[in-house]
Amino acid sequence: MPILSRITLYPIKGFPGVDLPQARLTSAGALLHDRAYALVDSEGGFINGKRKPRVHTLRATLTFEGEALRVTLDTAQGMQVFRLTESTAHAQERQKLEAWLSDWFGEPVRFIHQPAGGFPDDPSAPGPTIVSRASIQAVASWFPQLDAHRLGERFRSNLELDDCAAFWEDRVFGAAGDEVGFRIGESSFAGTNPCKRCVVPSRDPSSGEVTDGFQRRFVERRQQTLPAWAERSQFDTFYRLAVNTRAAGDLSGCVIRVGDPVALTVSPFAE
Repeated sequence: MPILSRITLYPIKGFPGVDLPQARLTSAGALLHDRAYALVDSEGGFINGKRKPRVHTLRATLTFEGEALRVTLDTAQGMQVFRLTESTAHAQERQKLEAWLSDWFGEPVRFIHQPAGGFPDDPSAPGPTIVSRASIQAVASWFPQLDAHRLGERFRSNLELDDCAAFWEDRVFGAAGDEVGFRIGESSFAGTNPCKRCVVPSRDPSSGEVTDGFQRRFVERRQQTLPAWAERSQFDTFYRLAVNTRAAGDLSGCVIRVGDPVALTVSPFAE
């Protein structure tokens, strides 16, 4: 039986993640604080690695201090630290961070916050994205020139599973509209569809340097190795990895933990 081996939050959409031993869930089944903050430009468009490659070269470290998010930015001028909370000081600290980032990107930047549901990549499936460690290792074997230990950072999944075959997560979705149920510990979810990837996985997560031919190679090998249990109709493109999910019910206050067992609850696929 698969187990949950890693939990990663991405508090600021497009920024590095934070590994935690456990995470609380919102009513929508999202991880609390995941993608709760985002940077937007003057027209309201997200500033992320997909649209602004310069994001990859921003040396940022995120940590939690209780309910506060500590943002540390490493620059040639030294370390810049911002501490974001829900207190009255939050607005002032946010304005300081906006000013710093506006200077960095060379354009006006606003730092927005949505504590209730965050800014999920797929609004119809705001639950955590899941992938198996074996899947990441399989993909790493397609690109021997890349650092296998850091390949997972390119795909930015929330939950990583162990003790299962590569692409096990492809069991937790069916045809479009046919969701597959699964449980992590005592919390119930439904898998909706495999994640369609953007340009970000083709770039080094630190330098932003593009790996030539990444998407073409990925698509070729993903198609060749697609498991028999995967619902092929969901692959209009084979540039997909990990699975989008949503809550199967209200999960407010529920907690998932590293080490929790993961099991299918409703599936047309044989174990």
